[in-house]
Amino acid sequence: MTLAQLIAKTEKRFTAARLHYGHGTDNAYDEAAFLVLRALRLPFSSPLTTEVSVLSAARIDSLAGKRIGERIPVAYLLREAWLDGQRFYVDQRVIVPRSHIAFLLKDLPPPRTVLDLCTGSGCLAVLAARAFPRARITASDVSADALAVARKNVGKRIRLVRSDLFQKLAGSFDLILTNPPYVPTASMKRLPGEYGWEPALALGAGRDGLDAVHRILEQARRHLSGKGILLCEVGEARRALEKAYPRVRFAWPAESVFRLERGELPAQRGE
Repeated sequence: MTLAQLIAKTEKRFTAARLHYGHGTDNAYDEAAFLVLRALRLPFSSPLTTEVSVLSAARIDSLAGKRIGERIPVAYLLREAWLDGQRFYVDQRVIVPRSHIAFLLKDLPPPRTVLDLCTGSGCLAVLAARAFPRARITASDVSADALAVARKNVGKRIRLVRSDLFQKLAGSFDLILTNPPYVPTASMKRLPGEYGWEPALALGAGRDGLDAVHRILEQARRHLSGKGILLCEVGEARRALEKAYPRVRFAWPAESVFRLERGELPAQRGE
């Protein structure tokens, strides 16, 4: 059996199982290719004519069975996720990296200091360090478990701090990146089974999905430099956010990510 045949076989099983995608892929073929290639420790550029041993094919069949039967995201099965071409270690202590912020860094002016708030796996901090090689990078999270995962990814250049949002953070930053919890309570109850493997602490954010975002907006001014920028992902809570702050002119460089400079931040909720 070739890689192409094994991927096609796995894709067919995934399609029949009506899986949900959203943890690094968005369709059955890409999910199958990810599982097959990376479970066999092969690069994504591997020739699909490569022959696969019987033992390797059996291993893929077993992993595909777990993906289908237990709805476990492939990233957790492999303990590996990719974002903007970068590999990250992940397990169930953190959500699978997928923030749209990753693709916006190239459009920002180079900062001297960067904070990745609610860092989780540390993925945005690592990508910021790659994008801004001269910047000082801090990454924080309230979860000790998440920070243990982040330590496997960030290296020595990035400083890790355990903090409930800004509580234990001092100083100011030219750029604050944050992908906080933003899933409304009603939506949490309807999430596909795959999301049940992720820590609820990193997903749920109250009735309208804005519990964490309100706190970030209220506190960010004290932690941004004069021309500092806040980039924050809010998912499906965008409409609720704009309703809660009708006078704030949010810029949306991505559908679910807003950008505000320090001077544009609201002084209080409802402004």
